[in-house]
Amino acid sequence: MAAEMIWNPVRHTVLAFVAGAALSGCGTNYVIPETESKHMDEAKTMFAEARAAPLKPQVSDTVAQRRFNRVAARIKPVAESYCLRETSDRPYFNCDVRIGIDSRMKQRNAYFTYEGGSRPIIMVTEPMLRDMQNDHELAFVLGHEYGHLIGQHIEKRQQQALAGALILGSIAALATAGNPDSDPSTITDSMGLGYVAGSYAFSQEYELESDTLGTLITRTAGYDPVIGARYFARGEAPMLADGRLSFWGTHPPDARRIATVLATVEQLNQRGGLERQR
Repeated sequence: MAAEMIWNPVRHTVLAFVAGAALSGCGTNYVIPETESKHMDEAKTMFAEARAAPLKPQVSDTVAQRRFNRVAARIKPVAESYCLRETSDRPYFNCDVRIGIDSRMKQRNAYFTYEGGSRPIIMVTEPMLRDMQNDHELAFVLGHEYGHLIGQHIEKRQQQALAGALILGSIAALATAGNPDSDPSTITDSMGLGYVAGSYAFSQEYELESDTLGTLITRTAGYDPVIGARYFARGEAPMLADGRLSFWGTHPPDARRIATVLATVEQLNQRGGLERQR
């Protein structure tokens, strides 16, 4: 343990280089369209209307299941085709997403993750499906989750977490070097803190990038992303009763998100596609 407290400039220079390299690959793959005042004004109006509108009764399980089957069947081929085209330079990138219903989670939620570490999956919970009022809402949520796949947000958050751990760990090692009274756990604790902090870097940008990609996918599949995005404006608590983040905690509702959708639709009308980062 004592050896860990000795400052090694070569080792920590290498660590800092690795951390910088990890961070250099982060950030968004696509340029998020700039929102103008007209977009924000319209978004604020839509946001206020969605918040003020009375909630309609939930649909039955039968109606929800039919909607899921109908919308997923249209979204999947469109999203998969776009994913394959955008990742053609990465031959091992898996665009074959399994879209399913999570019957175990009792909260309204939708999420993207990997099954078995390699198969991408998008899941929507039964309470969320019963809560949705139209096909456009489900289409946009599915398109948004596909955006996390195409944007490689899980992989980037892992890189950011590693970089954060290395950076804070190196800083702690430098600060405690040569101090025999320093706590041996300082470096470990700092790396843990850096890991958590790093994993949340770019979170807002990733959500907006997923909204941008989701807008394109939703629109291409024949749905209206502006109507669909209204689902994100629901007035819901960000935390669940058990302390975990709700869908609105991981997908914060604000007018900027709707404004981004409006700006993306305008860009698609004018240019026909999204702009990649250079």
